[in-house]
Amino acid sequence: MTFNPKKQLLQFLAEDIGKGDITSNLLPKKKISVKIISRENAIVAGASYAKEIFKLKGCDSKILKKDGSKIKPNQTIMIITGNAGNILTCERTALNLLTRMSGIATQTNALVKKIPKKTKLYATRKTAPGLRYFDKEAVEIGGGKKHRLSLDEMVMIKDNHIAIGDSLLSLIKKTKEKYKKFEVEVENTDDAVLAAKEGATIIMLDNFTPAQIKKTIQTLKNQKLRNNVLLEASGGITSKNISKYGQTEVDIISVGSITNSVKGIDMSLEI
Repeated sequence: MTFNPKKQLLQFLAEDIGKGDITSNLLPKKKISVKIISRENAIVAGASYAKEIFKLKGCDSKILKKDGSKIKPNQTIMIITGNAGNILTCERTALNLLTRMSGIATQTNALVKKIPKKTKLYATRKTAPGLRYFDKEAVEIGGGKKHRLSLDEMVMIKDNHIAIGDSLLSLIKKTKEKYKKFEVEVENTDDAVLAAKEGATIIMLDNFTPAQIKKTIQTLKNQKLRNNVLLEASGGITSKNISKYGQTEVDIISVGSITNSVKGIDMSLEI
């Protein structure tokens, strides 16, 4: 099913409004201009969606800092013009999405700078229901990659699949009957070698230390299997240790915290 961002934004706004914004309805009907400013250094993400939210209530917006732009404290991101009540009705929904997405983009960008350019930072499916599309857009704006948006995009054999299935090997063989591209999560070097021999496209080295990753890569090199697969490091990776993982020569580093533990950027709407 094709995702419709506008439909989702309308649902976000409807959730906040309920049966009506009874406070803003008390205000005189007059046209005003307001601005959204940042209170801290950040990478802007979600300005285009904030504009769409205000548009749903007939307000016009001018974006001064586009998605991906760097912003400093007290700089204006966008200016909104429209009916005072309508602007205030949209205020919190727009700010919630803008501050969250900017937080994700900013955090992603900080991590990307800590690893080699050839190593790509990927998001995971650790997102809030209803926000995955926007969370992953923010990751991409910050310089990362989206990975899978949904379960139908690629087969990914994880530990629980293996626990329910007969074995890792049997699941891989069954997968190859239907799909050319697939990923396998492994917890040791032997399973990484098995997955590589059986044609896995991506091998996720789950909760490996940097030293264990280097050992696994050397083993794959010795068996002339390294160039056949992409290697992904995942599990327990933070801003404090990501540089060490980047030095292991893995192709991908996936970090769940950029979407599930994000700190929103401090922004406000000023009249």
